[in-house]
Amino acid sequence: MTTQILQTKPSIDDRSLLALIRNVQTREEGFRLLIRAYQVRLYNHVRTIVGSHDDTDDVLQNTFVKIFRNIEKFEEKSSLFTWIYRIATRESLNHLQSRKSHLSIESDLISPVSEKHADGYFDEETAVNRINEAIESLPEKQKMVFHLRYYEALSYQDIADITETSVGALKASYHHAVKKIESFLREQ
Repeated sequence: MTTQILQTKPSIDDRSLLALIRNVQTREEGFRLLIRAYQVRLYNHVRTIVGSHDDTDDVLQNTFVKIFRNIEKFEEKSSLFTWIYRIATRESLNHLQSRKSHLSIESDLISPVSEKHADGYFDEETAVNRINEAIESLPEKQKMVFHLRYYEALSYQDIADITETSVGALKASYHHAVKKIESFLREQ
């Protein structure tokens, strides 16, 4: 029996990846490896912020274009991961800002929630829908901080580097997000 392993992150460290990208002869291969290394995590991160698959694809494409155009300016003051996530976060927020001028923010961010109700027993689907609805009701920044901290288990320092926000402000934002989610669920 043969098993096929889908490799989402190549076994190459960021320094080697940067060396490939910065070498004219291996630049294309380096970018292919960079995309393979980060596309799944970036997709999930961007999707959390922008909501729809189509918008996520657009933002992700813009993110990789910006990375391609600006990789030479990367000074390695932060990790490559942090630098890339910062670009993806900015692109996501810029996308939302541009959509606000064309659409109502509520119709853009809040997806329809199933109208199913539990019949006196625990209904997992309803619980998941309510939690997602609670998360979607958060302001943009709190939703992003909650996602990065809770679902991606990033440290406050990593989130601070990505969002260019102080650790103290992020802790407060995360705390407020958790309280709002709890309050939302109690009201339901």
